[in-house]
Amino acid sequence: MRIMITGGGTGGHIYPALAIAKGLQQRIPEVELLYVGTKKGLEADIVPKAGLPFQTIPVEGLSRPFSYRTLVSVGKAVQGSLAGRKIVRHFKPHVVVGTGGYVCGPLVLAAATMGIPTVIHEQNAFPGLTNRILSCFASKICVTFEDAIPHFPRKKNIVLTGLPVREEIITRKKDDGLKNLGLSKGKVTVVVTGGSLGARSLNYAMAPIYQRFEKENKIQFYHITGQAGFEESLAYYEKHQINLSQKERFKIVPYLYQMEDAMAAADLIIGRAGASFLSEIMVRGIPSILVPYPYAAANHQEYNARAMEKRGAATVILDQDLGAGKLLPTLETILNQDFRRVEMGKAAQQMGRINALNDIIKTIAEISKTEHK
Repeated sequence: MRIMITGGGTGGHIYPALAIAKGLQQRIPEVELLYVGTKKGLEADIVPKAGLPFQTIPVEGLSRPFSYRTLVSVGKAVQGSLAGRKIVRHFKPHVVVGTGGYVCGPLVLAAATMGIPTVIHEQNAFPGLTNRILSCFASKICVTFEDAIPHFPRKKNIVLTGLPVREEIITRKKDDGLKNLGLSKGKVTVVVTGGSLGARSLNYAMAPIYQRFEKENKIQFYHITGQAGFEESLAYYEKHQINLSQKERFKIVPYLYQMEDAMAAADLIIGRAGASFLSEIMVRGIPSILVPYPYAAANHQEYNARAMEKRGAATVILDQDLGAGKLLPTLETILNQDFRRVEMGKAAQQMGRINALNDIIKTIAEISKTEHK
Protein backbone atom coordinates (compact mmCIF):
# COMPACT_ATOMS: atom_id res chain seq x y z
CA MET A 1 0.00 0.00 0.00
CA ARG A 2 1.59 3.27 -1.14
CA ILE A 3 0.49 6.50 0.55
CA MET A 4 1.70 9.96 -0.42
CA ILE A 5 1.43 12.59 2.32
CA THR A 6 1.74 16.32 1.80
CA GLY A 7 1.41 19.31 4.08
CA GLY A 8 3.72 22.15 4.89
CA GLY A 9 4.64 25.68 5.75
CA THR A 10 3.82 25.54 9.48
CA GLY A 11 3.96 22.98 12.26
CA GLY A 12 0.16 23.03 12.36
CA HIS A 13 0.15 21.30 8.97
CA ILE A 14 3.28 19.18 9.39
CA TYR A 15 2.80 17.52 12.78
CA PRO A 16 -0.68 16.11 12.01
CA ALA A 17 0.80 14.72 8.79
CA LEU A 18 3.62 13.07 10.73
CA ALA A 19 1.13 11.63 13.22
CA ILE A 20 -0.84 10.12 10.34
CA ALA A 21 2.36 8.73 8.82
CA LYS A 22 3.40 7.14 12.12
CA GLY A 23 -0.08 5.71 12.62
CA LEU A 24 -0.07 4.19 9.14
CA GLN A 25 3.31 2.56 9.76
CA GLN A 26 2.09 1.05 13.04
CA ARG A 27 -1.20 -0.26 11.69
CA ILE A 28 -0.17 -1.27 8.17
CA PRO A 29 3.36 -2.72 8.40
CA GLU A 30 3.73 -3.08 4.61
CA VAL A 31 2.80 0.55 3.91
CA GLU A 32 5.17 2.57 1.71
CA LEU A 33 5.17 6.29 2.45
CA LEU A 34 6.39 9.37 0.62
CA TYR A 35 6.17 12.87 2.05
CA VAL A 36 6.17 15.75 -0.43
CA GLY A 37 6.77 19.35 0.65
CA THR A 38 8.81 22.41 -0.31
CA LYS A 39 12.47 23.25 0.21
CA LYS A 40 11.65 26.46 2.09
CA GLY A 41 8.98 25.15 4.48
CA LEU A 42 9.64 23.76 7.95
CA GLU A 43 8.89 20.32 6.56
CA ALA A 44 12.28 20.28 4.78
CA ASP A 45 13.95 20.14 8.20
CA ILE A 46 11.37 18.24 10.26
CA VAL A 47 10.30 15.41 7.94
CA PRO A 48 13.73 13.92 7.09
CA LYS A 49 14.57 13.94 10.81
CA ALA A 50 11.41 11.88 11.36
CA GLY A 51 12.88 9.24 9.05
CA LEU A 52 10.38 9.57 6.20
CA PRO A 53 11.28 9.60 2.49
CA PHE A 54 10.99 13.23 1.40
CA GLN A 55 10.74 15.00 -1.94
CA THR A 56 10.05 18.63 -2.82
CA ILE A 57 8.21 20.61 -5.48
CA PRO A 58 8.73 24.30 -6.40
CA VAL A 59 5.58 26.03 -5.21
CA GLU A 60 4.72 29.06 -3.07
CA GLY A 61 1.61 30.85 -1.87
CA LEU A 62 -0.04 33.40 -4.14
CA SER A 63 1.18 36.91 -3.37
CA ARG A 64 -1.62 39.38 -2.67
CA PRO A 65 -2.51 42.10 -3.63
CA PHE A 66 -1.64 41.62 -7.29
CA SER A 67 1.97 42.50 -8.11
CA TYR A 68 5.04 41.18 -9.87
CA ARG A 69 5.37 38.64 -7.04
CA THR A 70 1.89 37.36 -7.92
CA LEU A 71 3.07 36.50 -11.44
CA VAL A 72 6.13 34.78 -10.02
CA SER A 73 4.03 32.70 -7.62
CA VAL A 74 1.63 31.76 -10.45
CA GLY A 75 4.64 30.58 -12.44
CA LYS A 76 5.81 28.55 -9.46
CA ALA A 77 2.31 27.07 -9.14
CA VAL A 78 2.49 25.85 -12.75
CA GLN A 79 5.97 24.44 -12.12
CA GLY A 80 4.75 22.82 -8.94
CA SER A 81 1.78 21.23 -10.70
CA LEU A 82 4.00 19.70 -13.36
CA ALA A 83 6.48 18.47 -10.75
CA GLY A 84 3.61 17.15 -8.62
CA ARG A 85 2.15 15.15 -11.51
CA LYS A 86 5.57 13.71 -12.24
CA ILE A 87 6.04 12.55 -8.62
CA VAL A 88 2.52 11.11 -8.48
CA ARG A 89 3.02 9.28 -11.77
CA HIS A 90 6.31 7.80 -10.61
CA PHE A 91 5.27 6.85 -7.04
CA LYS A 92 1.83 5.53 -8.08
CA PRO A 93 0.14 6.12 -4.70
CA HIS A 94 -3.06 4.33 -3.76
CA VAL A 95 -4.10 7.42 -1.75
CA VAL A 96 -2.79 10.99 -1.47
CA VAL A 97 -3.30 12.67 1.92
CA GLY A 98 -3.07 16.45 2.34
CA THR A 99 -3.02 18.25 5.69
CA GLY A 100 -2.97 21.85 4.47
CA GLY A 101 -0.64 24.53 3.16
CA TYR A 102 -0.21 25.59 -0.45
CA VAL A 103 2.06 22.62 -1.25
CA CYS A 104 -1.04 20.39 -1.03
CA GLY A 105 -2.73 22.05 -3.99
CA PRO A 106 -0.67 20.68 -6.91
CA LEU A 107 -0.39 17.18 -5.46
CA VAL A 108 -4.00 16.63 -4.43
CA LEU A 109 -5.23 18.14 -7.71
CA ALA A 110 -2.82 15.99 -9.72
CA ALA A 111 -3.95 12.83 -7.94
CA ALA A 112 -7.64 13.70 -8.27
CA THR A 113 -7.37 14.36 -12.02
CA MET A 114 -5.46 11.09 -12.42
CA GLY A 115 -8.23 9.11 -10.69
CA ILE A 116 -6.32 8.51 -7.46
CA PRO A 117 -8.32 8.74 -4.20
CA THR A 118 -7.48 11.74 -2.03
CA VAL A 119 -8.05 12.72 1.61
CA ILE A 120 -7.57 16.19 3.04
CA HIS A 121 -7.51 17.03 6.73
CA GLU A 122 -8.58 20.45 7.99
CA GLN A 123 -7.31 21.32 11.46
CA ASN A 124 -9.16 24.59 12.07
CA ALA A 125 -12.76 25.67 12.61
CA PHE A 126 -12.38 28.04 9.64
CA PRO A 127 -10.76 26.12 6.75
CA GLY A 128 -7.75 27.50 4.92
CA LEU A 129 -8.11 28.63 1.31
CA THR A 130 -6.17 25.67 -0.09
CA ASN A 131 -8.41 23.12 1.61
CA ARG A 132 -11.58 24.97 0.67
CA ILE A 133 -10.56 24.71 -2.98
CA LEU A 134 -9.33 21.12 -2.71
CA SER A 135 -12.55 20.01 -1.02
CA CYS A 136 -14.25 20.23 -4.42
CA PHE A 137 -11.94 17.47 -5.70
CA ALA A 138 -11.09 15.37 -2.62
CA SER A 139 -12.61 11.94 -2.07
CA LYS A 140 -12.92 12.58 1.69
CA ILE A 141 -12.55 15.64 3.92
CA CYS A 142 -11.58 14.98 7.55
CA VAL A 143 -12.27 17.85 9.93
CA THR A 144 -11.27 18.63 13.52
CA PHE A 145 -14.13 20.99 14.36
CA GLU A 146 -17.79 20.51 13.52
CA ASP A 147 -17.85 24.27 12.85
CA ALA A 148 -15.71 23.73 9.73
CA ILE A 149 -18.38 21.68 7.97
CA PRO A 150 -20.57 24.60 6.71
CA HIS A 151 -17.54 26.07 4.91
CA PHE A 152 -17.25 23.07 2.58
CA PRO A 153 -19.66 22.61 -0.36
CA ARG A 154 -19.67 18.79 -0.50
CA LYS A 155 -21.07 17.80 2.90
CA LYS A 156 -21.50 14.10 2.10
CA ASN A 157 -17.72 13.67 1.78
CA ILE A 158 -16.97 15.11 5.24
CA VAL A 159 -15.89 12.97 8.20
CA LEU A 160 -15.64 14.51 11.69
CA THR A 161 -12.46 12.83 12.93
CA GLY A 162 -10.75 15.34 15.21
CA LEU A 163 -7.00 15.93 15.20
CA PRO A 164 -4.45 13.26 16.17
CA VAL A 165 -3.02 13.77 19.65
CA ARG A 166 0.16 12.15 20.96
CA GLU A 167 -0.38 9.09 23.13
CA GLU A 168 1.58 10.69 25.99
CA ILE A 169 -0.94 13.55 26.17
CA ILE A 170 -3.76 11.07 26.66
CA THR A 171 -2.10 8.68 29.10
CA ARG A 172 -0.01 10.90 31.42
CA LYS A 173 -1.42 10.72 34.98
CA LYS A 174 -2.13 13.89 36.96
CA ASP A 175 0.10 12.97 39.92
CA ASP A 176 3.00 12.24 37.57
CA GLY A 177 2.51 15.55 35.79
CA LEU A 178 2.51 17.48 39.08
CA LYS A 179 5.60 15.65 40.31
CA ASN A 180 7.54 16.18 37.08
CA LEU A 181 6.76 19.91 37.14
CA GLY A 182 7.64 20.28 40.81
CA LEU A 183 4.08 21.23 41.75
CA SER A 184 2.06 20.30 44.83
CA LYS A 185 -0.92 17.99 45.08
CA GLY A 186 -4.20 19.35 46.45
CA LYS A 187 -3.96 22.81 44.89
CA VAL A 188 -5.81 24.21 41.88
CA THR A 189 -3.21 24.30 39.11
CA VAL A 190 -3.34 27.00 36.44
CA VAL A 191 -1.10 26.45 33.39
CA VAL A 192 -0.26 29.51 31.29
CA THR A 193 1.31 29.24 27.84
CA GLY A 194 1.54 31.42 24.75
CA GLY A 195 2.77 28.59 22.54
CA SER A 196 6.34 27.62 21.63
CA LEU A 197 7.30 31.22 20.82
CA GLY A 198 5.47 32.69 23.78
CA ALA A 199 3.16 35.72 23.86
CA ARG A 200 4.37 38.99 25.34
CA SER A 201 0.84 40.35 25.81
CA LEU A 202 -0.17 37.28 27.80
CA ASN A 203 3.06 37.23 29.80
CA TYR A 204 2.57 40.87 30.81
CA ALA A 205 -1.14 40.33 31.57
CA MET A 206 -0.15 37.82 34.25
CA ALA A 207 1.48 40.52 36.41
CA PRO A 208 -1.70 41.73 38.19
CA ILE A 209 -2.79 38.10 38.54
CA TYR A 210 0.39 37.20 40.40
CA GLN A 211 -0.11 40.22 42.64
CA ARG A 212 -3.71 39.21 43.35
CA PHE A 213 -2.95 35.55 44.14
CA GLU A 214 0.33 36.09 45.98
CA LYS A 215 -1.21 34.96 49.27
CA GLU A 216 -3.82 32.56 47.86
CA ASN A 217 -2.27 29.33 49.08
CA LYS A 218 -4.76 26.99 47.39
CA ILE A 219 -3.78 28.05 43.85
CA GLN A 220 -0.52 27.44 41.97
CA PHE A 221 0.69 28.60 38.57
CA TYR A 222 2.95 27.02 35.95
CA HIS A 223 3.79 29.69 33.38
CA ILE A 224 5.65 28.89 30.12
CA THR A 225 6.81 32.26 28.77
CA GLY A 226 8.56 31.14 25.59
CA GLN A 227 12.35 31.28 25.22
CA ALA A 228 12.43 34.84 23.90
CA GLY A 229 10.08 36.20 26.55
CA PHE A 230 11.55 34.64 29.69
CA GLU A 231 14.08 37.26 30.84
CA GLU A 232 11.82 40.03 29.54
CA SER A 233 8.87 38.77 31.61
CA LEU A 234 10.91 38.41 34.79
CA ALA A 235 12.22 41.96 34.34
CA TYR A 236 8.66 43.22 33.81
CA TYR A 237 7.43 41.52 36.99
CA GLU A 238 10.38 42.86 38.98
CA LYS A 239 9.66 46.37 37.65
CA HIS A 240 6.14 46.00 39.10
CA GLN A 241 7.48 44.78 42.46
CA ILE A 242 6.49 41.17 41.85
CA ASN A 243 9.15 38.77 43.12
CA LEU A 244 8.29 35.15 42.34
CA SER A 245 11.72 33.59 42.75
CA GLN A 246 11.13 32.36 46.31
CA LYS A 247 7.52 31.25 45.85
CA GLU A 248 7.04 27.56 45.04
CA ARG A 249 3.45 28.14 43.92
CA PHE A 250 4.61 30.35 41.02
CA LYS A 251 6.81 28.51 38.53
CA ILE A 252 7.96 30.57 35.54
CA VAL A 253 9.89 28.67 32.86
CA PRO A 254 11.04 29.59 29.34
CA TYR A 255 10.05 26.33 27.66
CA LEU A 256 8.62 22.89 28.38
CA TYR A 257 9.49 19.92 26.19
CA GLN A 258 7.16 17.50 28.00
CA MET A 259 3.89 19.35 27.44
CA GLU A 260 2.08 16.18 28.47
CA ASP A 261 3.07 16.96 32.07
CA ALA A 262 1.43 20.40 31.93
CA MET A 263 -1.71 18.96 30.34
CA ALA A 264 -1.96 16.29 33.02
CA ALA A 265 -1.36 18.75 35.88
CA ALA A 266 -3.69 21.52 34.70
CA ASP A 267 -7.04 22.23 36.32
CA LEU A 268 -7.34 25.31 34.10
CA ILE A 269 -5.32 26.49 31.09
CA ILE A 270 -4.74 30.01 29.80
CA GLY A 271 -3.35 30.00 26.28
CA ARG A 272 -3.60 30.59 22.56
CA ALA A 273 -6.00 28.71 20.28
CA GLY A 274 -4.00 26.71 17.77
CA ALA A 275 -5.80 23.56 16.61
CA SER A 276 -3.25 21.05 17.94
CA PHE A 277 -3.15 22.71 21.36
CA LEU A 278 -6.95 22.79 21.58
CA SER A 279 -7.20 19.14 20.54
CA GLU A 280 -4.96 18.25 23.48
CA ILE A 281 -7.11 20.35 25.82
CA MET A 282 -10.24 18.64 24.53
CA VAL A 283 -9.09 15.04 24.92
CA ARG A 284 -7.91 15.84 28.47
CA GLY A 285 -11.16 17.68 29.28
CA ILE A 286 -9.48 20.82 30.62
CA PRO A 287 -11.41 24.09 31.07
CA SER A 288 -9.63 27.01 29.43
CA ILE A 289 -9.36 30.75 28.97
CA LEU A 290 -8.33 31.28 25.36
CA VAL A 291 -6.57 34.33 23.95
CA PRO A 292 -6.41 33.77 20.16
CA TYR A 293 -3.29 34.90 18.35
CA PRO A 294 -4.57 37.99 16.50
CA TYR A 295 -2.33 37.63 13.44
CA ALA A 296 -3.14 34.01 12.56
CA ALA A 297 -4.07 33.46 8.92
CA ALA A 298 -7.73 34.33 8.28
CA ASN A 299 -8.04 34.84 12.05
CA HIS A 300 -8.49 31.07 12.35
CA GLN A 301 -7.47 30.95 16.01
CA GLU A 302 -10.44 33.06 17.02
CA TYR A 303 -12.75 30.75 15.05
CA ASN A 304 -11.23 27.79 16.93
CA ALA A 305 -11.65 29.51 20.29
CA ARG A 306 -15.22 30.60 19.58
CA ALA A 307 -16.11 27.02 18.61
CA MET A 308 -15.12 25.94 22.11
CA GLU A 309 -16.72 28.91 23.81
CA LYS A 310 -20.00 28.26 22.00
CA ARG A 311 -20.16 24.82 23.59
CA GLY A 312 -19.27 26.04 27.08
CA ALA A 313 -15.76 24.54 27.02
CA ALA A 314 -13.82 27.81 27.15
CA THR A 315 -13.99 31.54 27.75
CA VAL A 316 -12.46 33.79 25.08
CA ILE A 317 -10.59 37.04 25.68
CA LEU A 318 -9.21 38.90 22.67
CA ASP A 319 -5.54 39.80 22.73
CA GLN A 320 -6.40 43.48 22.39
CA ASP A 321 -8.41 43.30 25.61
CA LEU A 322 -5.58 41.94 27.76
CA GLY A 323 -4.25 45.44 28.34
CA ALA A 324 -7.64 46.49 29.69
CA GLY A 325 -7.28 44.00 32.54
CA LYS A 326 -9.99 41.55 31.48
CA LEU A 327 -7.96 38.45 32.29
CA LEU A 328 -7.91 38.87 36.08
CA PRO A 329 -11.68 39.13 36.72
CA THR A 330 -12.35 36.31 34.24
CA LEU A 331 -9.83 34.07 35.99
CA GLU A 332 -11.18 34.96 39.44
CA THR A 333 -14.73 34.09 38.41
CA ILE A 334 -13.76 30.68 37.04
CA LEU A 335 -11.52 29.84 39.99
CA ASN A 336 -14.28 30.74 42.43
CA GLN A 337 -16.80 28.47 40.70
CA ASP A 338 -15.74 24.84 41.01
CA PHE A 339 -18.95 23.65 39.35
CA ARG A 340 -18.25 25.84 36.33
CA ARG A 341 -14.78 24.36 35.84
CA VAL A 342 -16.28 20.88 36.00
CA GLU A 343 -18.91 21.76 33.39
CA MET A 344 -16.32 23.42 31.12
CA GLY A 345 -14.12 20.35 31.38
CA LYS A 346 -17.00 18.04 30.46
CA ALA A 347 -17.88 20.23 27.48
CA ALA A 348 -14.25 20.17 26.30
CA GLN A 349 -14.07 16.40 26.61
CA GLN A 350 -17.27 15.99 24.60
CA MET A 351 -15.58 17.91 21.78
CA GLY A 352 -12.45 15.76 22.01
CA ARG A 353 -11.83 12.92 19.61
CA ILE A 354 -9.61 10.42 21.36
CA ASN A 355 -9.76 8.05 18.36
CA ALA A 356 -8.92 10.73 15.79
CA LEU A 357 -5.89 8.95 14.37
CA ASN A 358 -7.73 5.62 14.04
CA ASP A 359 -10.65 7.33 12.30
CA ILE A 360 -8.38 9.12 9.83
CA ILE A 361 -6.48 5.94 9.00
CA LYS A 362 -9.76 4.07 8.63
CA THR A 363 -10.91 6.73 6.16
CA ILE A 364 -7.67 6.41 4.19
CA ALA A 365 -7.93 2.61 4.09
CA GLU A 366 -11.58 2.69 3.02
CA ILE A 367 -10.92 4.80 -0.06
CA SER A 368 -7.74 2.97 -1.03
CA LYS A 369 -7.92 1.08 -4.32
CA THR A 370 -6.27 -1.91 -2.68
CA GLU A 371 -7.75 -4.14 -0.01
CA HIS A 372 -5.91 -4.64 3.27
CA LYS A 373 -6.96 -7.04 5.94
